[in-house]
Amino acid sequence: MTPFRVDLRPGESPYRQIVFAATRAVVAGELAPGAPFPSVRDLSQRLKINPNTAHKAVAELVRTGLLEVHPGVGTVVAADWPVSAGDRRRLLRREVEELVVEAQRLGLGQEEVMGAIAERWEQLAGRSPARPRNAGARS
Repeated sequence: MTPFRVDLRPGESPYRQIVFAATRAVVAGELAPGAPFPSVRDLSQRLKINPNTAHKAVAELVRTGLLEVHPGVGTVVAADWPVSAGDRRRLLRREVEELVVEAQRLGLGQEEVMGAIAERWEQLAGRSPARPRNAGARS
């Protein structure tokens, strides 16, 4: 099992998806500094991708400073990788775009979407009880 979640989507570069998923895991704190990172071989076998693709992704993560290679130890998450607010926002671009497109398709306005986000945010943060679903409502 990989220490971060990757859902490979058809039509998108597996290399880019791996780089994004690993970066997201570090920024979100799911991969701590010093945590071991899978070897190229493990990554390619676990994700069922070409080893060259796995190597390219790991090399990119090392190049950007997200990962460090320690001889005799292996590849680990860098101890001092800076994470900015902009980095965090960029990680949501795809999801935000999908949300906006879907909201527009459904004819929802920005205020309705922001209200739905605020409501769900509060529910997930445990600040308000989840509302029971209406038996006739669709999700």
